[in-house]
Amino acid sequence: MPKKKSVKHIADEFLRAATDIEVYLRDCGATAGFRYMEYAYDYAALWLYMEFEYMMLQALVGAVNNNTAATIGARTGIAFPRHLSDEACEYLVTGDGYFDFKGRDGLIKCLKQFLLDTHYVVTTVADPKYKASIERLVALRNFAAHGSSYAKKKALATLGVRRLRSAGAWLSKLGRFDAILAQLRGMATDLKARAPY
Repeated sequence: MPKKKSVKHIADEFLRAATDIEVYLRDCGATAGFRYMEYAYDYAALWLYMEFEYMMLQALVGAVNNNTAATIGARTGIAFPRHLSDEACEYLVTGDGYFDFKGRDGLIKCLKQFLLDTHYVVTTVADPKYKASIERLVALRNFAAHGSSYAKKKALATLGVRRLRSAGAWLSKLGRFDAILAQLRGMATDLKARAPY
């Protein structure tokens, strides 16, 4: 019988990664000049997004793995086997592609393809207190990764600013990165507290 996937463990992995990112930025701050710190924050946004995306994928896989009847079975009306491996659950979620979503609303829509609206993963992500941080992280990650005029336009709109040199430049000021990180830590802590395993 396959072992149940621990969403609590997944949340802990994210929390450890968040600390690693903080240490990275602190170490960069001790040695890097002003301009290089902007690059460090660009990378930190990419890294944080990667860890957040991984946590969301694995939380979804874990939710399906923990109870197929109350998740994907209830959502689709199909009777799935009671015990599916992590790999089978991940394949159900990603197919032969990769986990992708467009912003917070896209993430919620993706989760709702497999989970009921009342499932703890959905309600945690949908909590309004996390909305701004998720939206900012996605927009800034896209701008840091692509640097395109479209990504910049979306970041400007999301942040509500008129000028933006780089994602790292915006994040490096006024504790902005710390605020996003704190909110996502809160979300991971909520997931951990609500997960049965």
